[in-house]
Amino acid sequence: MPIVTVQVTREGTTADRNSVSAAEKAAIINGVSQVLLDVLNKPLESTYVVIEEVDLDNWGWGGLPTVQYRTQRAAQAKI
Repeated sequence: MPIVTVQVTREGTTADRNSVSAAEKAAIINGVSQVLLDVLNKPLESTYVVIEEVDLDNWGWGGLPTVQYRTQRAAQAKI
């Protein structure tokens, strides 16, 4: 019984949204489950997918919080 955890930042794909939509979550669950079926022959009904939305304040890389890192990258891209 595979259990897959997918972590995403809590933000929408457009400026008017602040989370992943139910349809997007359903597509993630379907896609991950299908990969495990295709690659490992794990039945869809035995695969569990957990989606965790992480607030931007709790996510970072490059030694910086997400928003600061993105701002820095955007500034560098303009140079």
